[in-house]
Amino acid sequence: MLLGSLPPIVHIRKESDKVAMRWSLERLADEVRAPQPGSSLITQQLAYMMLIQALRLHMAGTVGIGWLFVLADRQLSAALTCIHDEPGYGWTLEKLAAHIGMSRSAFAARFKAISGTSPIEYLTRWRMLLACDRLQNSSDSITVIASRLGYESESAFGKAFKRVIGCSPRQHSKQGPQHP
Repeated sequence: MLLGSLPPIVHIRKESDKVAMRWSLERLADEVRAPQPGSSLITQQLAYMMLIQALRLHMAGTVGIGWLFVLADRQLSAALTCIHDEPGYGWTLEKLAAHIGMSRSAFAARFKAISGTSPIEYLTRWRMLLACDRLQNSSDSITVIASRLGYESESAFGKAFKRVIGCSPRQHSKQGPQHP
């Protein structure tokens, strides 16, 4: 979901920002051209730093729709943290809103306006992405996966899974790794 919201190009306008990015790029090139002990770690960290700086510059002063903007919003980001930290908890719109100190209606409207989806749709999609991973990479039964992701029955889980992923959990686990 996050990768889909990344811009294909970030235009850097301010000269001071260009200088900082140029410095990072030159250090990165130096490490690649003349590797020394620890070069791989330095190049990795410089690449991360450049990515984060480019995203900051892209978002600066921009009002937009997408996951980067949700993550940049302190309250909405806190709601995502709740969902990610405890995907199996019985989250409702009311519980998420209360947890981040917003009214139910204001939270729902702001989340939808910035993310393009409702908080409960996001929660369901996140749970199904986790389910896909667990179906492929664990020996847990469908019942156990359903329970850990907050579903009281395998049937309810199966219906949600099919609606979001497009096939049953059993079909998905037989198909091999997929990218929903």
